[in-house]
Amino acid sequence: MKLKLKRIAVLFSVLLVAVGLVGCGNTTHHSATRDDNHLVNLDYQSGHSAIVKVDHDRSTLNPRSWKSDHIVYTNLDHLNRTSKGNTAYLARQNIAHDTLRQRQFVFPSGWHQKMIANQAIINRGHEIAYSLSKGIDYTGSYRPYNPSGDQNNPRNLFTQTAFSNQKLQTIYESKVRRALYRNKKVIFRVKPIFRGHELMARGVHMQAISTDHSLDFNVYIFNVQPGVKFDYSTGRSIIDQSMQVPIPKNAPAFYNDYVDGRLIHYHDYRYHPVNPRRFHRRKLLINK
Repeated sequence: MKLKLKRIAVLFSVLLVAVGLVGCGNTTHHSATRDDNHLVNLDYQSGHSAIVKVDHDRSTLNPRSWKSDHIVYTNLDHLNRTSKGNTAYLARQNIAHDTLRQRQFVFPSGWHQKMIANQAIINRGHEIAYSLSKGIDYTGSYRPYNPSGDQNNPRNLFTQTAFSNQKLQTIYESKVRRALYRNKKVIFRVKPIFRGHELMARGVHMQAISTDHSLDFNVYIFNVQPGVKFDYSTGRSIIDQSMQVPIPKNAPAFYNDYVDGRLIHYHDYRYHPVNPRRFHRRKLLINK
């Protein structure tokens, strides 16, 4: 009898851990591992948060390793993927402005663009954001007279969904940028996570820490798009009305859409599961 009760207790504990990993709504998942081999095996469940906290949201980077501002770019792997990740050592002088941004022409592995309701579903996702790389050249060295951020660098781009890039990854890039504005020195590491020989990343592992520990996060973001299902082995996609991805409450509010010929600015939105042209709307029309 005691042995049976013990087995039941163990099973209940396992179920609690599983529930913690799944999460719901805008609540982020929790993962108690720093091993990318674990992250690559996570599958996104429609309707749940697309953000997983890794190691209780604590970075494993060493803040004492910051010596000067530069970026360590790793080479593409044998499938031309940015699978090894890049690490940036940043200061306030590395904040770039959008005025010098150029059209991107690099085609990362798994690039198959598709337009839905006149909106692109994938982006050329930067590992180290353009806005955080002012003055740093393709070798990763800081050049004080270079006013631009990183652009068209194959070692820093991967195929990322528009939602993952614009609504999720930007949350954490903004945290880094705010820390730099406060004159913090930051170490920022971003690594796309590929499963096996797949050409499109399943997600992206992001972590950062400032030398004074005031900034500290460690997350995994699923590479998913509302209303779309991807074949990650190729990057191709199909419309899937059942795919729903909630928007975090702290997601940026810059999404634009044309409705009845008018340009509308949405504070928040969620793709309608049936008609991508319709949205579940909350706190709308911030542009009056």
